[in-house]
Amino acid sequence: MSSSPSLSARGGRLALLVVGLCWLAVLFDGLDMFIYGSVLPHLLENKTFGLTPDRAGDLGSYATFGMLVGALTAGTVADRVGRKKLMVGCVVLFSLASALCAVSGGIAVFGLGRTLAGVGLGGLLPTAISMVSDYAPRGRGALVIGTLMTAHHAGGILSAYVAKWLVEPVGWRAAFWVCVLPLLFAPVLARSLPESLSFLVAKGRTEEAGALAERYDVELPAAKGAKQGAADRWNALLNLFRGGEWSQTLLYWLASFGGLLLVYGVATWLPTLMRGEGYALGSALSFVVVFNLGGIVGMLVAGRAADRFGAPRISALWFALTAVGVYLLSVHMPMGVTMVVVFLTGVFLNSAQVMIYATVSLRSTPDNRATAVGWTSGMGRFGAVFGPWLGGQLLASGHGDLGFTAFALAGVSSMVLIGVAALRGPRRGATGSSDPELLTAH
Repeated sequence: MSSSPSLSARGGRLALLVVGLCWLAVLFDGLDMFIYGSVLPHLLENKTFGLTPDRAGDLGSYATFGMLVGALTAGTVADRVGRKKLMVGCVVLFSLASALCAVSGGIAVFGLGRTLAGVGLGGLLPTAISMVSDYAPRGRGALVIGTLMTAHHAGGILSAYVAKWLVEPVGWRAAFWVCVLPLLFAPVLARSLPESLSFLVAKGRTEEAGALAERYDVELPAAKGAKQGAADRWNALLNLFRGGEWSQTLLYWLASFGGLLLVYGVATWLPTLMRGEGYALGSALSFVVVFNLGGIVGMLVAGRAADRFGAPRISALWFALTAVGVYLLSVHMPMGVTMVVVFLTGVFLNSAQVMIYATVSLRSTPDNRATAVGWTSGMGRFGAVFGPWLGGQLLASGHGDLGFTAFALAGVSSMVLIGVAALRGPRRGATGSSDPELLTAH
């Protein structure tokens, strides 16, 4: 018994190593995701590759389309090769894709690089969340996952500094070469990260899983029953439309579409739109830093607020406040006031979408919850593809000043849709908004 505290402390340190490695991987994920938006004002001003705003919007959508593909295929690939190998593969893929962008001589090769990067980015985040869920200390799963999600926004902050320090003196290609550096991290990840306990248990490698669980002093995941067949999955999807549920399901899907349109539209175009409002490039990139700092705070406080006041109520309120903040960005205000507005917009915008998943989870039956949240997330990712494209089309048509207004209207629509859906649907579940699975869908 005397060795128990020592084992627990040692297991805690090892678990911290796993979380730390995954946090760094997601940090690089965020850097690669946000770097395009950070260098975009420079690309447009210098007409790199003859880039126009509408083509820039298309390029922004390539990465989010790749993320859609990566997210949809990650589970299947992970079940075959393991979550550790998939994480390493994703880091290698988006690093090499950034190298392709850095050496590209035309818009076609650059677009291919952004698409491949998106595939890696889309596959990494849910896999990393699964990994830290397995190795999180007992009773700390939601806290650890919330902490992991802050890495994505920390990567956004890093992307702004990379652009500020390198783009003007060295050139935009240098920023993408920085995004290749995670390639050096891949061998460290392959050597030091243990395999997912859930994967080992699912593959029947229970002795290996038990040894790892004891070494890291974490709970061994329970073995799941037989996997759902295609008929079972199809029936679970149909249940979302039976018995009058179709209207509520569509409302959630549309709300998620508007939410991710807003998230990725603003993430792609914020520096460019702020430049259009008359701010210098350095100030526009500073807004990216402040916006992502708000995102970190929002991820840490949204769950607590929803637990206290209810996920549907917080979801609708968060989108309303996001819409106000985004619209105010179209008004040229004193720098200090603008910084506060950007920060608060980041707080609400980056966690409002998670509150949609919390609401869907709360209003779903336990046996259909995973399907409901997963499909709500999947439909929302089409909004992630549409958002960057929409910003480019507005700028190309000479209506860039309407960009913030269009994104604000997306926030209003999601507020209305999630509110109506919550009013129509009965409260069935008992899950809270801090459920770790909700964050995987972001």
